[in-house]
Amino acid sequence: MKVYIAGPMSNMPDLNYPAFHAAAAELRAAGHEVENPAENPPPACGSWQAYMRMAVRQVSTVDVLVLLPGWEQSRGARVEFNLAVGLGLEVTTLADWKERNRKK
Repeated sequence: MKVYIAGPMSNMPDLNYPAFHAAAAELRAAGHEVENPAENPPPACGSWQAYMRMAVRQVSTVDVLVLLPGWEQSRGARVEFNLAVGLGLEVTTLADWKERNRKK
């Protein structure tokens, strides 16, 4: 299954990359292909819109959107969430994904 990780980055310590990388490691260990925006190269212009263009392309290719804590306060994560819902993708929080997979 192909998964995209969405969550807050702007105004977070280290852009919240440690949380993104930890989630990616868990998802990959479970056998998923992961699109982790924290692994994307910075766009030439460095603008929020350019980062979001990459994110929109990535979200459009996955099966599941996994949300990190605090995603609700992130403008970008809300865009990613709304796109995923609009595309009919499965959407889950990382905590719910862990709970479901702990039971397996």
